[in-house]
Amino acid sequence: MPPPLQAHRLLISHRRLPTPARRRFTAVSSLQSAPATTLAPGPATSSILSIRESLLSGERTAADITSEYLSRLRRTEPSVRSFIHVADAAAEREAEELDRRIASGEKDAVGPLAGVLVGVKDNLCTKNMPSTGGSRILDGYRPAYDATAVRRLREAGAIVVGKTNLDEFGMGSTTEGSAFQVTTNPWDDSRVPGGSSGGSASAVSARQCVVSLGSDTGGSVRQPASFCGVVGLKPTYGRVSRFGLMAYASSLDVVGCFGSSVFDTATILSVVAGHDKMDSTSSSQDVPDYTSKLVSLDLLESKPLNGLRIGIIQETLGEGVDTGVVSSIKGAASHLEQLGSVVDEVSLPSFSLGLPAYYILASSEASSNLSRYDGIRYGRQVSANDLNEIYGESRASGLGHEVKMRILMGTYALSAGYYDAYYKRAQQVRTLVKESFKNALEKYDILISPAAPSAAYKIGEKINDPLAMYAGDIMTVNVNLAGLPALVVPCGFVEGGPVGLPVGLQMIGSPFSEGSLLRVGHIFEQTLQNFSFVPPLLAER
Repeated sequence: MPPPLQAHRLLISHRRLPTPARRRFTAVSSLQSAPATTLAPGPATSSILSIRESLLSGERTAADITSEYLSRLRRTEPSVRSFIHVADAAAEREAEELDRRIASGEKDAVGPLAGVLVGVKDNLCTKNMPSTGGSRILDGYRPAYDATAVRRLREAGAIVVGKTNLDEFGMGSTTEGSAFQVTTNPWDDSRVPGGSSGGSASAVSARQCVVSLGSDTGGSVRQPASFCGVVGLKPTYGRVSRFGLMAYASSLDVVGCFGSSVFDTATILSVVAGHDKMDSTSSSQDVPDYTSKLVSLDLLESKPLNGLRIGIIQETLGEGVDTGVVSSIKGAASHLEQLGSVVDEVSLPSFSLGLPAYYILASSEASSNLSRYDGIRYGRQVSANDLNEIYGESRASGLGHEVKMRILMGTYALSAGYYDAYYKRAQQVRTLVKESFKNALEKYDILISPAAPSAAYKIGEKINDPLAMYAGDIMTVNVNLAGLPALVVPCGFVEGGPVGLPVGLQMIGSPFSEGSLLRVGHIFEQTLQNFSFVPPLLAER
């Protein structure tokens, strides 16, 4: 029986869960006990603002900035392998065109993302650029259009530098599931960057691009952000259009973003968010300027989070979570208290049920969505004697092991004899998860937890143990089931690698509360002392 379905007993015997319980959080600072980094500490700065100011002042040209990032990409890519495709020539042409427009005095030349190099996860369509989803079955596929999120970035002046690596069709947690290459973690090249958006996270961490786009179905933005020491944002379901995103699980998929600072991440969200007539699930709710409430460090009050109510999810700090991660999260909670917030422990009784429910629902939707890759309409086609043979052979040779396994699991869960026992029951658990979060967020402004139960682990360590890999998603999948926004910011280090391995703090909010999460994350980031989240890969050069 496929591994996630072994947990079906959790789904069969559930009862209606009580209102979340809470108790006072006792701060245990870990900021002093974390391993010291040799890099200079200081608050994260906005690369986007720096680029914009240098272009407007004439201090630098877009061509110079692009050349700097491409040079760094070429130096680091042989070891990091973040990109499946690099559009260096196109990026240089676009930068030169931007310089020409600025020199000619065109007023609209310097858009909000002018000269900003963006990496795009390879499951987002890019016009006339390879878009493979990390799968051999789409090898050579070049869409005739941009995904809405990509189009909006281009319209704001961004330069797409290339397509980043991922687990095939977003199915994985390490980026080892790519059909093309294994991406490494810039903090330690023997470790995974997380997944499935590992290429996008690694590219930002190694400063191969300024910001990047990813997708998050069950944590695929937040877990890599934690592993790579960058900021990662999963917006509310429907906040960003999914048009042009290769579907994995349509009721869970969200386009997210990475940056080296909260300000940069907020800037990207301000550009890509909003209703899209090409996506009926996109929200028509107004999009604010998410950067407008991000106050610089020198203007902050002594207690900038005074009155903020924060709940630390009790179930995320127990058995199965590394002690170093727990220590870092408690240290982050202590820091939030010092900024004026009130932190309590809160229990979400449905939390442990989310993981088996997620894998049943996601696999079920994937079994339907991936039926389109049949060797006829897209990508690879194997020569055969009849149509059924074309379908079978094209999919057999074009799809990887993990994708095939999830298709089989989903087909099994949707089959006539098992639909009620698996899929229907998983949907019922999803409702319980939503109610549990709703009740908790009526009492607290935000909830916090680790983004992953451990820091980045070794490449190959869990590749043959799918249950252990699936368990790594326990911190993130519930947020997708509930459709909520979540922000991950680096908060500390644990032992490992040359200078330690980063740990991310996950902040969860009510629907469409991205502005509040970004404000809290920005204050946290600006006031965190004694840490610098620049990987040794860069410090050595």
